[in-house]
Amino acid sequence: MLGVVNKFFIASMLMWTVPLAILYAFNHNLIPGSTELSPYSMTLLSGFLAVISVNVVIAFYICMAMKEPSDKHEPDPKFVADAKVSITQPEPNEADSSSNHVKRE
Repeated sequence: MLGVVNKFFIASMLMWTVPLAILYAFNHNLIPGSTELSPYSMTLLSGFLAVISVNVVIAFYICMAMKEPSDKHEPDPKFVADAKVSITQPEPNEADSSSNHVKRE
C-alpha cells in the first residue's frame, strides 16, 4: 500500500513541476533556440509542451499501475462476505414496500 501512495505522490508532484519547469525554461530563454521565436510562438509552444508533459506523466503513472502485480492486492474478507450475503438476500418488491408503508401510516 505504501508503494502505491509513493507512486501517486511522485506522479502528482511531477504533474505540477514538469509543466512549470517547461514554462520557466521558455520564459527565461534556457532552451536553445527559444530566443529566435516570437513571443506569440513561444507562448504557444511552451503551453503546448506543458500540456503534453502532463499527459506523458499521466501515461507513465498508468503504465506503472498496470505493471503492479494484481495478486498482491486482496479484498477485505468481511467486505466480500457482506457482499455475498447482500446478493443472496431477496429484494422486496415495490408493491410490498408500498403496502408496508401504508400499513405503517
